[in-house]
Amino acid sequence: MNTFHTAIRTQAFTLTGQLKLVDDTTPSGLLEQAELLRPFVDAVQVTDSPNGMVHMSPLAAASLLLQADIDPIVQLTCRDRNRIALQSELLGAAAIGVSSLLLQRGDKLPTDYQPKTKEVFDIGAKRLVGTAKAIQQDPRLANAASLFIGTIALTFNPASEWKPAALLARSSAGARFIQTQLCFDTDVLRRYVGRLSAAKLTHRVHVIVSLGTLPSADAARWLGKHLRGSVMPKTVIKRMKQARDPEQEGVNICAELLQQVAEIPGVDGANLLTPGELETVPAAIRASGLRD
Repeated sequence: MNTFHTAIRTQAFTLTGQLKLVDDTTPSGLLEQAELLRPFVDAVQVTDSPNGMVHMSPLAAASLLLQADIDPIVQLTCRDRNRIALQSELLGAAAIGVSSLLLQRGDKLPTDYQPKTKEVFDIGAKRLVGTAKAIQQDPRLANAASLFIGTIALTFNPASEWKPAALLARSSAGARFIQTQLCFDTDVLRRYVGRLSAAKLTHRVHVIVSLGTLPSADAARWLGKHLRGSVMPKTVIKRMKQARDPEQEGVNICAELLQQVAEIPGVDGANLLTPGELETVPAAIRASGLRD
């Protein structure tokens, strides 16, 4: 089975795709999505109930993917579990053969979330990364030795004196790749990655940029407003609003961005997601020319 860890070390530009998991996703539905992405990506990402939208456990989803010889990147957040539960999840991931983890603090639940639910946040992203690193180095846990640990970054337009102190700390704790939130502005991205490079962080970690296929102007607005750390320029929303075929325009925008992002020094790959139809993700990759 090809893995994300191998691909990011051997390929010029790595691609992953994010599954659309909801509360009624079945094993067959999950695998149908994964098979749609398989020819175009090096690994498939499974989320951890983002925004409190409950779906099957990311470890259960990963187990199904591994049985189909598809490499999963498992996302885990600190929002819903204390440190004991998180350690249990990390041990379980290693036991079933997961090779890549994307570890993050996680977003707070929306203020109007119902039923009212307590957020945990017992530990933060740095400590979670360090916990995964300790498990990876435990000589009793042979399955954990090859864990490839990643974390999330929020892209923004940094000042010239800005230094990525939090990301450097997570790198020292054990992170080997970082994945940005959605960024549809390549000028901002170039400046941001330039600051990572100036801090020599790109010498220590691989950088993956999150992009997406937009189905409508409304979806673009929602992501820009509600997805913490996302960068959604007004020009993109305007293009979507004026498009005769918004879904196709969303594919075109994503393909253009993929081509541009692949040329940015210090960027090693992209993760693609969509709030629309998953078929648009392979369409954007095909249109970009990055994969046959």
